[in-house]
Amino acid sequence: MTIRAAVIGASFAKAAYLPAMRTQPDVEVVAIASARLSSAQAVAAEFGIPHAYDDWRKMLDSHELDLVGVVTPTVYHAPAVLAALDRGAHVICEKPMAMNADEARQMYERAESLKRVHLIGHELRFNPNRRKIHHLIAEGYIGKIRHINIVNISTTWGDPASRPAGDWWSDAAMGGGRLGANGSHQIDLLRFWAGEIGAVTGQVLTIVPDRRDKVTGQAWTATADDTVNFTAEFTNGGFAQVFLSGVARHGVGNSVQIYGSEGTIRLADADEKLWVARAGEDFVDMSETDPNAALPGIGKGIWNVSFVALMAEACAAIREDRRTAWGATFADGLRCQIVMDGIRQAWAERRWVTV
Repeated sequence: MTIRAAVIGASFAKAAYLPAMRTQPDVEVVAIASARLSSAQAVAAEFGIPHAYDDWRKMLDSHELDLVGVVTPTVYHAPAVLAALDRGAHVICEKPMAMNADEARQMYERAESLKRVHLIGHELRFNPNRRKIHHLIAEGYIGKIRHINIVNISTTWGDPASRPAGDWWSDAAMGGGRLGANGSHQIDLLRFWAGEIGAVTGQVLTIVPDRRDKVTGQAWTATADDTVNFTAEFTNGGFAQVFLSGVARHGVGNSVQIYGSEGTIRLADADEKLWVARAGEDFVDMSETDPNAALPGIGKGIWNVSFVALMAEACAAIREDRRTAWGATFADGLRCQIVMDGIRQAWAERRWVTV
C-alpha cells in the first residue's frame, strides 16, 4: 500500500520527520503546512513535496491522508491531532503531548475510539543504548532499582540575548519551557526503564526572565521555565532525581546513572557509551550502535537517527493494521502529561503530589 502522509510544522519536521519518512519506500509525502508559507514552500521544495500551506486545517481538508505528523508548538497539538484523527489519519505527535492532561486524555480517547495508530515523538525509546537499558533492567541484570540520577545542563537560554523575541519555547502560553522540551523525554525514559511514577515533588523555575532579542536588542520577558528539578517515586520502589537547566554558560550535556541492588548503569550523551557493572565487578562497555545512522540523508545525532526506527514502526503498524509494538503511544503521552502537571502543582503548592 501507499501511505499518504503530511506534516504540520517545518522545523523539526525538516530535521527528523521528513528524512525518516523518506526511508520508507511506500510513504508518499503529499503536503506540508507551516505558520509561514515561505517556510512550508522552502521545505516542500527541498523534499519534493507537491503541496505547501500556511493553514493546516485547509491542508487536512484538501487531501485524503493516512499519516499526519504534528510538529508544532505545543499549544496547537490538541486541535491539530483531533482534526487529523477525525479526518481518518493515523498520527505521530511531537512531545510534550499537550498543554495539560485534560487535552492529552481527549487526544488519547479519540485515537482509541477511532482505532488509529498513535505515537508520541519520544524517539529515544528506539535508540539502541536506551532500549538496551530497558532490557537489562527488565531481565534483572542490575537487580532492583534503588535510585536514578539524571542531569541535563545546556546553554540554550544562558545568554539573555540567546533567543529571539517571540520565541515560543520561552512562552508559557504556547507550551514552551524546559519541563516540556526535555523533561517530557526524561519522564518517558524513567517510565520506560523503571515503571510507573507514583508521586513527585520539584521546582519549575524561570531564572532568566529578562531577555533581549539577539538581533534587534529589543527587551522582552520569558514566561516559560528554563530550569527544572524534580524527584519522582516509582510505584514499585526506588526513586529518581532529575535536574534540567538551560541557563548555564557552559553545558555538560545529558548523563544518566542507574543504581540497582546488584549493579550500576551509566550513559552520557558526550560519547554515547553505555557502561554496565555487576556488584563486585568492573564496568563493561555494552554500547550498541544504531544501523540507521549510516543511512543517506539522515542528520547526525541520536534524535534524528532514532526517529527512523520510530517512523518504521508507525508505518509497519499502519500497513499491518495493528497496534504499535514499540514506542510511546498516546497512553504514554497522557501518563507523562499527568506527571508534568503533578510537578507543576507540587511546585505551586510546595509539597509532594500523588500522580
